[in-house]
Amino acid sequence: MKKYKYPSVLTIAGFDGSGGAGIQADIKTASALGCFSTSVLTALPVQNTQGVRKIYPIPVEAVADQIKAILDDIVPDAIKIGMVHTPQLVETIVSTLATYPKIPIVFDPVMVATSGHRLIEEETITALTTLLFPIADVITPNMDEASILADMKVETLEDLYTAGKKIKKLGCKTILLKGGHQETSTITSLFYDEHENFHSFETIKFNTNNTHGSGCTLSSAIAAYIAQGKSLYEAVSLGQQYIYQAIENGIDVQTGHGNGPLNHFFNPQKLIKNEMV
Repeated sequence: MKKYKYPSVLTIAGFDGSGGAGIQADIKTASALGCFSTSVLTALPVQNTQGVRKIYPIPVEAVADQIKAILDDIVPDAIKIGMVHTPQLVETIVSTLATYPKIPIVFDPVMVATSGHRLIEEETITALTTLLFPIADVITPNMDEASILADMKVETLEDLYTAGKKIKKLGCKTILLKGGHQETSTITSLFYDEHENFHSFETIKFNTNNTHGSGCTLSSAIAAYIAQGKSLYEAVSLGQQYIYQAIENGIDVQTGHGNGPLNHFFNPQKLIKNEMV
């Protein structure tokens, strides 16, 4: 009898009980794109569509144990890393992953929530740039996060180009600079590749508050496409298309009283079954 394997995506990220962001968004995204999703919890934020009320930490030993439990059993084809809010957590994740064969990593440097709430401690940034950036295949900062990483105001497309060059010097392989906060009718995101070439992606800017978890969703979509065997550029391009449609198909739905979630399942795919060799 032939045996098959699902393309698998591991998400290492924080919790969102309201279902729009964090691990919940990651699992929904990978599932909607036909991948099998596993997860490791890094933090327990208490939040809803209106904002983050409190963040309860997860012991770093528990994070390491979770990673080992998954990688010892269900080896992922791609890893998405999201909320990593302490230096100790960064060190734990990086050192634990280092004991296993290299797996493609998409890192979404979650620093600021959609609501504007700052989610990261200052001293964590150094740990991220020195330890996590070098092992990530692509990082996906939004404009607020690019401002923090590049230590400059990032408000325009020109600012994004400048910030990209500054952030690249921190040790990133590639960067997807998300332009969703641009105050223009069309928004442009930039993919800064390993050869230091910029690739732009333009979309119409929707007039909606239903963007909660958009960063988590996009990074997970990129990881899912990598898990399917797409090249990094293809994964970024397809991820951009997915996030655009997920936002578009969730505009007319009210969920909660703040920034609502996307429609992750606007066109769900069946779980992909790849024949095992």
